[in-house]
Amino acid sequence: MTVVNENKNVPHENNGSEYIIEMRNITKEFPGIKANDNITLQLKRGEIHALLGENGAGKSTLMSVLFGLYQPEEGEILKNGEVVKINDPNDATALGIGMVHQHFKLVECFTVLDNIILGAEDTRFGFIKKADAREKVSQLSEKYGLHVDVDEKIEDITVGMQQRTEILKMLYRDNEILIFDEPTAVLTPQEIDELMQIMRNLAAEGKSILFITHKLNEIMAVADRCTVLRKGKYVGTVDIKDTTKENLSQMMVGRPVEFVVEKAPAQPKEEVLKVEGLSVKSKVHKKLAVNNVSFSVRSGEIVCIAGIDGNGQSELVYGLTGLEPVAAGKVTLNGEDVTKSSIRFRNTHGISHIPEDRHKHGLVLDYTLEQNMVLQRYFEPEFQKHGFIKFNNVREYSDKLIEQYDVRSGQGSVTVVRSMSGGNQQKAVVAREMDREHSLLIAVQPTRGLDVGAIEYIHNQLVAKRDEGSAVLLVSFELDEVMNLADRILVMYEGEIVGQLDPKTTTVQELGLYMAGAKREKAKEEVQ
Repeated sequence: MTVVNENKNVPHENNGSEYIIEMRNITKEFPGIKANDNITLQLKRGEIHALLGENGAGKSTLMSVLFGLYQPEEGEILKNGEVVKINDPNDATALGIGMVHQHFKLVECFTVLDNIILGAEDTRFGFIKKADAREKVSQLSEKYGLHVDVDEKIEDITVGMQQRTEILKMLYRDNEILIFDEPTAVLTPQEIDELMQIMRNLAAEGKSILFITHKLNEIMAVADRCTVLRKGKYVGTVDIKDTTKENLSQMMVGRPVEFVVEKAPAQPKEEVLKVEGLSVKSKVHKKLAVNNVSFSVRSGEIVCIAGIDGNGQSELVYGLTGLEPVAAGKVTLNGEDVTKSSIRFRNTHGISHIPEDRHKHGLVLDYTLEQNMVLQRYFEPEFQKHGFIKFNNVREYSDKLIEQYDVRSGQGSVTVVRSMSGGNQQKAVVAREMDREHSLLIAVQPTRGLDVGAIEYIHNQLVAKRDEGSAVLLVSFELDEVMNLADRILVMYEGEIVGQLDPKTTTVQELGLYMAGAKREKAKEEVQ
């Protein structure tokens, strides 16, 4: 493994032609935390340069400095060997720097086309020249394989399509330096493959790409070089052809990481969740999103719902947790019919839920970390008396979870959750839901946006919950996660369960056929 620039103070390169961007000795502080501590990053022309680090290592902060969202306390930025000052994103755009943020910056009630041209409108006599914009977007989408319907509203398209819109926004502005912040955290395996190819095409065109990710497979597949950060400090830069996944993970977390989950065979006991003929309407089209689905989950087993995103998994979970009303069917929890029960009733009678959208359904972003930790428990005797919150108890409980799950934040329990990194927000949700008393844990994409060290910990916790007697219903689009954790796999395709598989006897290839609907009829007979 060749590690370049391992020292904190990296020798300056005077050859402006080799690096299109250099960030030299960048330091950025927030209250209670030094997010970037004397970091140097050098991006070559036409390369895909990965930025790797644990949740809260300072990756997004460093890229936000480059994009002008933050001003560093120390350090300088060079483009083509010349020092530049980036005061805001408009300066970054003028310098040819574009960024796709981890949480997209799109106006949901606008069309795709309106979002792409927003802020860069070409006008004539005060009127926007939409025909010209449409033609340019059409050419760009054809050239880079970014096919989107420009007349669809953002709120009606998939997350993958929203990401394509963000990429087209950058290309529309003729950006030559493209920053992707956790671009695959919300994508399906197929969309990830497409994005990897798009990035290769962009680099072949001469674009220079900075790519923040936790996923080592993606770095090995697409990056030329990788810079590793740990706890706000620079660890090293490696050539991908000279390194391995194991080396990268050790650089990232400072210790070896196990990629395979160690677990004993499941010992299923009594039935905890029973779903009979469940149907849930779709918000997008007239067809049912979930169509006549039946299955059960028992104490002491992990049942995984696998499938390509958009095949009814979200609506199924909404129906089980009470976030959406069901059109037909019955949900039984511990022998009690909860089909029409409130969300709180389900929470207090045994369901813990790690939702797929941590911002929409998992957190109140402008509350503190400690307030979020007791969102479903503040009314319990442990945390209130005669309607008054026992603040010391809340703080003590929150501090315990922060330590146990390694939730990193600038000011501990009093940190406003909005200011935390996406991965640490996810850890907070996972900590709260796993620690609550439950008989059924519904975990939807529980490791989304987490680094390998955190994923290893969460996987072990899910197995531990199973072994303690919880019933675990896992919804995941990560095939490795499905094969590693599941005791039984149920495959959803177009709102129906089309297969029930044993991870010990099936293969990823066979699972993929079920997910694509290719083995549907055979699967249906097996389920019945």
